[in-house]
Amino acid sequence: MSELTFEQMLEDSIKTIHAGEVVEGTVIDVKTDEIVLNIGYKSDGILTKNEYTNDSSVDLTTVVKPGDTMEVKVLKVNDGEGQVVLTYKRLAADRGNKRIEEAYNNKEVLKATVSQVLEGGLSVVVDEVRIFIPASLVSDTYEKDLSKYAGQEIEFVISEYNPKRRRYIGDRRQLVAAQKAELQKELFERIHEGDIVEGTVKNVTDFGAFIDLGGADGLLHISEMSWGRVEHPKKVFKVGEKLNVLIKEISGSKIALSLKFDDANPWKDAASKYAVGNVVTGKVARMTDFGAFIELEPGVDALLHVSQISKEHVDKPADVLSVGEEVTAKVVDLNEADRRISLSIKEMYAPEPSEAVEESDEDVVPVDIDAVIAAQEEE
Repeated sequence: MSELTFEQMLEDSIKTIHAGEVVEGTVIDVKTDEIVLNIGYKSDGILTKNEYTNDSSVDLTTVVKPGDTMEVKVLKVNDGEGQVVLTYKRLAADRGNKRIEEAYNNKEVLKATVSQVLEGGLSVVVDEVRIFIPASLVSDTYEKDLSKYAGQEIEFVISEYNPKRRRYIGDRRQLVAAQKAELQKELFERIHEGDIVEGTVKNVTDFGAFIDLGGADGLLHISEMSWGRVEHPKKVFKVGEKLNVLIKEISGSKIALSLKFDDANPWKDAASKYAVGNVVTGKVARMTDFGAFIELEPGVDALLHVSQISKEHVDKPADVLSVGEEVTAKVVDLNEADRRISLSIKEMYAPEPSEAVEESDEDVVPVDIDAVIAAQEEE
């Protein structure tokens, strides 16, 4: 019986390995782009940065140090130079696949940082498994620009799991929708008509502004933005601005808002300020063929009929007045219930002695009151 040589005994004492095997190794050297491990084999194992992680910015010297132990997977027993080629990320991906499969089956909510913002969606990595979240599944509303999600930690569920095609699809939209539904439920349980609540301007349109109340949006119509006249909502509000609003009406899931607070109602003292016979001053706000509307204060307009502008005959208000001009006139009628005031400049002047006490029928200018009221309401 022949005796074994020292070399044969040494070789027999060293374990054999094969491609695909998972082994444990001890780090004996670390460079910025390579890790050398003792895996108990006759040759050391080489783990490159590309096989450690998908993150090209990682410096390996900052994540491992000599003496650390780690499990790796054998890619090649001999790379042609006698070295064993190892991988860490593929082993992690194998285990990650199992993790993703469990999350998919259990409908588990996962959390990860957005690693890439792509043209069609977001990319995240969970346990070395890359998951794609399409733009249509990022939120419950369409978002054209997804750049705000870069580097942001988000929650999602796995909606599609196909390891054979390496297709892993995440869905954030259903979580956002569920969260909003819960917030909306809490909001409607808390608010009532007449409440004053804080909101944030979410969007501004030609006809009003949508206010985020923290669970649902309310509409602040242009007609409810002020007791006075608002030329355009965009000149008054900016997206992101916070303001206190009055809940005017709740109808199903719709919320109508207002900034017309009762304590600021300019009509509350109208009976005394604009009593018949009072002389008032205002500015011409707008004109029609039958008269001019005088703004006495924001939210209070009065009609100065063309027949009451002057003792002389006036064909059209624009012949003698201009928008923005300040005028002084006497209140000749006050309808507080309908919020209508009629003015007269002519009534401010006493008749000349030579004038007839009574006007003839030919001098009376007929006024269609219904037409005037209708025109005022249209304004």
